[in-house]
Amino acid sequence: MAVTSGGEPQATPQKTPRTGGAPQSGGSLKEGVRLFRMKRYELALQELLHISGDKSGGEENIELAYYLGLCYTKLARYDDALLYLEQVVTAGHDVLRVYQCRMTLAYIYVVTNRSKMAEFELKRLQHNGFESVQLYTTLAYAAWLQNNYKNAVSLYEKALDLDESNVTAMNSLGYILVDTDIDLLRGLRLCRKAVDKKPQSPAYLDSLGWAYFKNGELLEARTWLRRALELAPQEKEIRKHLRIVIGEE
Repeated sequence: MAVTSGGEPQATPQKTPRTGGAPQSGGSLKEGVRLFRMKRYELALQELLHISGDKSGGEENIELAYYLGLCYTKLARYDDALLYLEQVVTAGHDVLRVYQCRMTLAYIYVVTNRSKMAEFELKRLQHNGFESVQLYTTLAYAAWLQNNYKNAVSLYEKALDLDESNVTAMNSLGYILVDTDIDLLRGLRLCRKAVDKKPQSPAYLDSLGWAYFKNGELLEARTWLRRALELAPQEKEIRKHLRIVIGEE
C-alpha cells in the first residue's frame, strides 16, 4: 500500500483489433480518440470497436489497436488490453510508441501480480537505452513485490537521481528503508518530504506513520496513521499498521 508503482503510464498510438466479436463498420477513429481524451472510456471503446479494420490502412490499424488497448487499460479489462498492446509492440515501427506500450504492459503486469513479466518488459526498454523515472519506479515496484528489497532501493535511488522531487520514488524508498530497517532516519526524512508535497495522500500518510513507529515515536505514529485511515477507511494495510502501533496486534 505504501509502496507504489508510480501510477499508470501515459502513452500514444498502434495495430489490428480483435475481440470476442468482429468489429462493425460505422465508428470513427477521430471520434474515438476525442472521447478517450475526454476520459469517456466506455463511449470511446464502443466507438472504436465499430471501426472496420479492413477499410483502414496499416498505420490506422496500429493507431486503432493502440487506443483500444488504452481504453481497456483504463477500464481495468487487462486481458483485452494486453491483446491489443502486444500487437502494437510486435508491429509498431515508431520507437516512442513501442516504449509507451511496453510501459503500459509493465503497468498491467504489475497490477495483475505478474511482476516477473513486468520486469521482462522494463528490462527490454533498459537494454534498448531508454531511461526514465517511470521506468525505474515501475522496475523498483516489481522488485519490491518479489521481496528483492536491495534492488528496489537501488532502482528508486536511480529514479531520484533523475528527478529528486519525484514523490512516488521518495515515498516508496522511504517506506522500504524503514520497513526493512535499512536506514530508519533517512527513511523517515523521505516519508516526511513526501507528505509535505502531498499531504492528502493516504498512502504517504501511512508511510510516515509507519516510519515514526519504526523510529520509536509512537505518539506521532498514531497521529499520522489515524489521519491516513480517516482518508482511506477501507485500506486494510493502514488499519493493520494502526493496530500494531496501538498494541492490538
